[in-house]
Amino acid sequence: MAGDTLRILFVGDVISKPGRWTLSYKLPRLREELSLDLIIVNGENAAGGFGLNRKTAEEIFQAGADLITLGNHTWDEKEIVELLEENERIIRPANIHKGPPGKGFWVDRKRSVGVVNLQGQVFMNTRFCPFYEVDQLLREELAGLETIIVDFHAEATAEKATMAFMLDGRVTAVIGTHTHVQTNDARILPGGTFFITDVGMCGALNSIIGMKPKRIIEGVFQPWKFRMEVARSFPYLFNAVFLEVRSGKVFNWKVINEVIEEGSK
Repeated sequence: MAGDTLRILFVGDVISKPGRWTLSYKLPRLREELSLDLIIVNGENAAGGFGLNRKTAEEIFQAGADLITLGNHTWDEKEIVELLEENERIIRPANIHKGPPGKGFWVDRKRSVGVVNLQGQVFMNTRFCPFYEVDQLLREELAGLETIIVDFHAEATAEKATMAFMLDGRVTAVIGTHTHVQTNDARILPGGTFFITDVGMCGALNSIIGMKPKRIIEGVFQPWKFRMEVARSFPYLFNAVFLEVRSGKVFNWKVINEVIEEGSK
């Protein structure tokens, strides 16, 4: 596969049913239009906004995803333990647990491609260090791979940038997830690694990170009533990053920020 072009789509956090609907609408079209070789979707908010279960995982794969990454809501659904044990195409952050269930990386040796899922520590209460974890993975399980994509699920922008610069020249791309707001800083770092602080989300546009603003605002003034509820009204937002990779380096990219109106399908 050395020298061949890989076309990769990385899709931001999928928020409940609106996010899953958006995937079913966009992914088949984009796979054909962009001749995609690999579609990676962060699905940690796919089940009612918190976690991933069997039904929502099946919907994401049926929409066209090849791989699902997770994050701080990994353990929110009971079915996730079985899913991680059964399906190597669902990966959870490598540094939230040592050993089974599941893995924090996925490898396709035939195409020399690896994907790593990590979780930040700042404001996240993550037990194990993501920097140490990824360094070990690159020296061991992922050693020798040409193309490596890192999903860094983290809150703090500085922690994401620190990860990107630490890995600059060692991986193909560091793509931030978790904050659900797409950032305007996509670039190639000096060592050749693509970086964006946060890819964004798939969910209701007129929301607070995919949730109904009314519920969040109520919680500001009456904390005892605070309850997040998924926003379900159109328009929907589709956030993703398209990468063209050759010999492990991104030579072309496009940040996708598309608003989908009701009746589009």
